[in-house]
Amino acid sequence: MDRFVSTFTNRLDAKGRVSIPAPFRAVLERQSSVGSHGAQPSIYCYPALDAAALDAGGESLAVTIDGLLAGLPDYSDERDELSVALYGDVQLLSIDGDGRIVIPESLRAHAGLETQVTFVGLGQKFQIWAPERFEERRARAREKVRQTRKLFALNQRPGVAGTGAGGPDDAASGT
Repeated sequence: MDRFVSTFTNRLDAKGRVSIPAPFRAVLERQSSVGSHGAQPSIYCYPALDAAALDAGGESLAVTIDGLLAGLPDYSDERDELSVALYGDVQLLSIDGDGRIVIPESLRAHAGLETQVTFVGLGQKFQIWAPERFEERRARAREKVRQTRKLFALNQRPGVAGTGAGGPDDAASGT
């Protein structure tokens, strides 16, 4: 399966146009609907729920959102709220022949985008950040990983107590 990976920074022009990184365009093209016969794919783009950034992606992102919604009861408050937060704010952005999109002013304002845009691959989706905000986010993420990496190692070692990996706690609990 295709993944959005790596980080790229491109210039944002006065009209809000920015070039989508070529590797991201390639993933979007492969994800686009069968039968589009060479038509440029579109990008689903909406304000990130937990950051001053934009979440974006292709058909795979839409399928993931559909799956989240399908797991909630029809007409439930939770389903309605998630639908509004995700699909209600989606802008469907077209990629032009030069590989650019126009980011609407409302989305640029949410993410604080001015003259440059950083695209960050997150696997099934990517995010669009103001470069300085992303550097702060990346620093926080790396610090958190440094603090917790020892826990990752413990959870991978068989026979370590309390890890759920066949240690003494598992024997005592009967698992």
